[in-house]
Amino acid sequence: MANYPQLDNSSGVWNLRDVYDAVMGGYWPNANAIALVGCGNAPTTNKDIQQFNLTSGGQATTFGNLSTGRQAAGSIGSFTRCLFTGGANPSYQNNADYAEFSTQGNFANFGDLTQNVTNNSATGNSIRGLRLGGYISPSSAFTNTVDYVTTAALGNATDFGDLTQASGSASASMAASSPTRVIHKSGSTPSTNNVIEFLEIATTGNATDFADTSASVKDSATLSSSTRAVISGGSVETTLDFVTIASQGNATDYGDLAVNHNLCFGTSNSVKGVVGGDDGAPGSTRYDQFNISTGGTSTDFGDLTRTIERASATSNSHGGLNDGYQGTRPLPFNEAGGDLGIVAGGYDGSNRLTLIQSVKISSTGNSNKFGDLSVAKNAMAGISSKIRGLVAGGNTPTELNTIDYITFSTEGNSADFGDLTQATSVPANQVGNNTRGLIGGGQSGPAITNVISYVTIATIGNAADFGDLSVTRGTLAGTSSNTRGVFAAGEVPGNYSNVIDYVTIASTGNATDFGDVQAIRKGTSGVSNSTRGVFGGGENDSGVSNILGYVTIATTGNATDFGDLSVARTASGPLSNSVTGIFAGGTDPSATNVMDFITIGSTGNASDFGDLIVNTGSQPSGLSNGHGGLVGG
Repeated sequence: MANYPQLDNSSGVWNLRDVYDAVMGGYWPNANAIALVGCGNAPTTNKDIQQFNLTSGGQATTFGNLSTGRQAAGSIGSFTRCLFTGGANPSYQNNADYAEFSTQGNFANFGDLTQNVTNNSATGNSIRGLRLGGYISPSSAFTNTVDYVTTAALGNATDFGDLTQASGSASASMAASSPTRVIHKSGSTPSTNNVIEFLEIATTGNATDFADTSASVKDSATLSSSTRAVISGGSVETTLDFVTIASQGNATDYGDLAVNHNLCFGTSNSVKGVVGGDDGAPGSTRYDQFNISTGGTSTDFGDLTRTIERASATSNSHGGLNDGYQGTRPLPFNEAGGDLGIVAGGYDGSNRLTLIQSVKISSTGNSNKFGDLSVAKNAMAGISSKIRGLVAGGNTPTELNTIDYITFSTEGNSADFGDLTQATSVPANQVGNNTRGLIGGGQSGPAITNVISYVTIATIGNAADFGDLSVTRGTLAGTSSNTRGVFAAGEVPGNYSNVIDYVTIASTGNATDFGDVQAIRKGTSGVSNSTRGVFGGGENDSGVSNILGYVTIATTGNATDFGDLSVARTASGPLSNSVTGIFAGGTDPSATNVMDFITIGSTGNASDFGDLIVNTGSQPSGLSNGHGGLVGG
């Protein structure tokens, strides 16, 4: 690997490929990566928050003050915002304070936790922050409660689930995360233990046993890159243990702290881990660094402005924030997905179509020919990665179990990918991420099905069973974030549905109730960015609809009114990138070539985008290389 200069001491112009290599290699300088440390004592509780640079270390400086002094609070960091949760002063607190990383100054009230708690751990990803366990008031008993907040929206915490056992720790840094999963090192129960547990951030529910540390320890610090969590220091230990966050298994000893930091705080910039705490005297100013990927013995990295123990720390570039590649480092190429939308097949009122059409999502205009399907068909599922688009199942009018694929970068005809687990028509479109595509619900023979199957998009082959929908239905809508797939509305035997349910894409299993769309209907279509899914159109006994409604994909709840389509219609092809959603074709009730578009992140009525080459009519397949499931993956 080439040794490129740091930006602060380089001259000349960097080649974009060199920048990309540096980002993906983990040596791109993230000069704005900030760590915030506070909520400790030694000798007294204080309300000041300190900051230091995670690239250069050195002497910390004052960032601002909390609303009240406290110790042993949890800490949560997003790309833009820091929260400190709970703590004691000496009464136990239920409030969370927040500040923006970019603005030095005092903290303000964010909202309240579900309990008065101290000695709690906290972490999260770019969307959610979780508070885990601790001591609760007035009993001073350990709690197993986990609650969560949406870090971008002020408000009170909501119950998330329970830990495997009630626990707390004098250290408030016992949890770390990847973008999808929280790793929690259980502290005292009240006995010291070696338990590690995990939770899926996007899916509320109870923790699951993960594995064990190499030794029983409490009051340690847990920190992470996007793939590896490290448990460091603590009671009578200098050990650095690591686990691979995506794979359950016991921790491995791979290094040591140079000094025994107890009552620890810890955080990272996803490449470098930083740990501080009590090193033998009451409190310490020293904090140490080590490389998360290699371990070894830590080295002195700098000093805080005052001695501190029982503190907490977080950053704007830790492992829960996609390895720091957003906000403090540049996005890797194609991180936000692509800009190509594909409309495949359809039914023009007389004939099924082989035509594959393409549009540039960010630019209004008419479609162009991309190629042809292997056979004329409609009512297929469209699923895609950033590289490939898949058209699964459908109707010729015989129901099909075939899967075709195209390569987005090359115009041309589709080729055989494999087979579904059963012949299926009218399943959901665009459920999946850059790795997996999901085919959920639909019509199979004379019956409507609840089956969800999946394929690994990069590998040609047959689909495998994933699980079942919570309600059997067909002609339903789909949307995705990088972690969660959502299925909405549809046709149930003899009626229509308003049900929304969801799955965690990386974990096979049955769907869970999410909420309801505004009205029962079938034939609605879904578009998404990384955080929001929008459902448009559909029909029921009252006729064809122009309704648009949206959900926040990470947060269960009913759909909220978004606006109206420009033309009421059903069974259109959904296309989206990280900004724009397009509803292409469909029936109104005649076959149409209309395309209209919305800005997914805001509300309002759809506007004209352009026209398809022909009327695609009922149920073309819609797919794109930039929909919400592909952002961050």
